[in-house]
Amino acid sequence: MAGIVVVFDFDKTIIDCDSDNWVVDELGFTDLFNQLLSTMPWNTLMDKIMEEIHSKGNTIGDIAEVLNCVPIHPRIVPALRTAHALGCELRIVSDANLFFIETILRHLRIEECFSEINTNPGYVDGKGRLRISPYHDFHRAPHGCPLCPPNMCKGAVISRIQGQISNKKLIYLGDGSGDYCPSLKLGHGDYVMPRKGFPVWDLICKNPLLVKAEIHEWTDGEGLERTLLRLIDGIMSEEDNSDGSLVSAADCKFQTISMAANEAFPPVLPVPQ
Repeated sequence: MAGIVVVFDFDKTIIDCDSDNWVVDELGFTDLFNQLLSTMPWNTLMDKIMEEIHSKGNTIGDIAEVLNCVPIHPRIVPALRTAHALGCELRIVSDANLFFIETILRHLRIEECFSEINTNPGYVDGKGRLRISPYHDFHRAPHGCPLCPPNMCKGAVISRIQGQISNKKLIYLGDGSGDYCPSLKLGHGDYVMPRKGFPVWDLICKNPLLVKAEIHEWTDGEGLERTLLRLIDGIMSEEDNSDGSLVSAADCKFQTISMAANEAFPPVLPVPQ
């Protein structure tokens, strides 16, 4: 078993779209969504849209059918399966919802690759309607992080994971602004893989020295696979040769982030087995 924990965002990282917007658009509720967007929090809005979808006669099967068609780069699934086969522990920290994520993973036949999913609860009620609620109950107990949306602080989740994994190396992959806070929680010897050209990349590039972890960019599924497996191979080689001298993450930082960037300067949701 490799001493590596790989944590993935989901939307625009594992899949190549925003799953909420994908379902809303594919089922024809974009106009209503846009009308309500400024009137309520995101999770409340998604729960309301699911109510409207149900009231118009759409079933959970219809939602699942749409989810099964989400765009995903052809190298993502092989990358995940390879990382899992090498002994890495894979987890998800996402601002999507549990029903969407589990449905997609099940369709891709990679659900067993993940030991844990941290996301907004999503379940089918007794009436057959999908209900969605926030990961953090921000009305009762706000998480207090100014960097994150009120429903989920991914940095808090990463801090909990760090307390569980002892001396294991951590690799974090993400694309959105919500992935910046967890990137700041990583330590020397960890790795962050921001998607280049996306909000988290832009935030990191403003001041890369705030990030203690090594920074390794990627742009698409092929780049994700190549970079992730290279990092895993390097970490495993270090483990096999632990008596050798290692270069620190701080020394490597400006070798791993691109020159252009330098210039720009609640409860756990386990995966059912």
